[in-house]
Amino acid sequence: MLSRKGIIPEEYVLTRLAEDPAEPRYHARERRARFVSKNGNCNVAHKNIREQGRFLQDVFTTLVDLKWPHTLLIFTMSFLCSWLLFAMAWWLIAFAHGDLAPGEGGPVPCVTSIHSFSSAFLFSIEVQVTIGFGGRMVTEECPLAILVLIVQNIVGLMINAIMLGCIFMKTAQAHRRAETLIFSKHAVIAVRQGRLCFMLRVGDLRKSMIISATIHMQVVRKTTSPEGEVVPLHQVDIPMENGVGGNSIFLVAPLIIYHVIDANSPLYDLAPSDLHHHQDLEIVVILEGVVETTGITTQARTSYLADEILWGQRFVPIVAEEDGRYSVDYSKFGNTIKVPTPLCTARQLDEDRSLLDALPLASARGPLRKRSMAVAKAKPKFSISPDALS
Repeated sequence: MLSRKGIIPEEYVLTRLAEDPAEPRYHARERRARFVSKNGNCNVAHKNIREQGRFLQDVFTTLVDLKWPHTLLIFTMSFLCSWLLFAMAWWLIAFAHGDLAPGEGGPVPCVTSIHSFSSAFLFSIEVQVTIGFGGRMVTEECPLAILVLIVQNIVGLMINAIMLGCIFMKTAQAHRRAETLIFSKHAVIAVRQGRLCFMLRVGDLRKSMIISATIHMQVVRKTTSPEGEVVPLHQVDIPMENGVGGNSIFLVAPLIIYHVIDANSPLYDLAPSDLHHHQDLEIVVILEGVVETTGITTQARTSYLADEILWGQRFVPIVAEEDGRYSVDYSKFGNTIKVPTPLCTARQLDEDRSLLDALPLASARGPLRKRSMAVAKAKPKFSISPDALS
């Protein structure tokens, strides 16, 4: 049950069932740290940043990047602080003009009905949010009060623009649209058109399209230069192919994106025995495009480690024509089937093409034909005898 939900790896559960329960042994599975997680987050921790002031030079982006609790706290405190600040200004104006002293027949007050700090705070809220209950108002007696009224209105408009813009940008961030762009959990390597190909499946769950969608792929691994320099995250771009050619894709239905493993590919010497969790290999896939409804550029990312690449398998078809239109069965989005594939590297296959000729030919229509024949046999046949007609 836990392995089915993805909480515990299936291979760990099978291993534990095969062991003797009387001798519990717990071995931590060593695995290469991901550079990009499956959901697209970059697994990089930034430490010892000395120039923290650079973040304050771009305050708006800093506010948008904050978490929601921090953003809401700053949103609330910005209004409260501005109300309290100008409430103090109004109270000082009333105190300096003598409006706080009780009595009748005195001079015209700068602001009517201000007798304490509480009434000054209420007047500050009325001015900034333009409520206007009618009980308090500024008179022409004090030019300073008129100046403070103008300043508070300008400051209130600036706070509204910045904070509302920040809230809007957080709700309309591009990565929200990427939540409905999905990749297959595993990638596969199989023969396509006589060449070994690295393949993965990508799809879009929404009806609104991604305009000018492009897909890129990089191999990230630790390398050492001839001079002895160690590059912990060496990134190598490799070309991706699709049905229309190039990196641009028309993502209306799920597509199988593939990379031909040739002499220019960093996977040229990859063998089936290298596809284990100890192998220093990570393939990062980046899908980028413009959201049709909002016009915002979005990007979806994922990665495949060596043990997440299945050798000798391919994806099952999930697009079918029904009732005059095409339907997609997303329940089979990541399903694969085994196909005859040489257990050698692409280099060895290019050097000895007889390895490919020795493979049994697999027909994609074989299972479908068998199924249709079985269904045909299962159908009852009815006939009308001549006796029944008479």
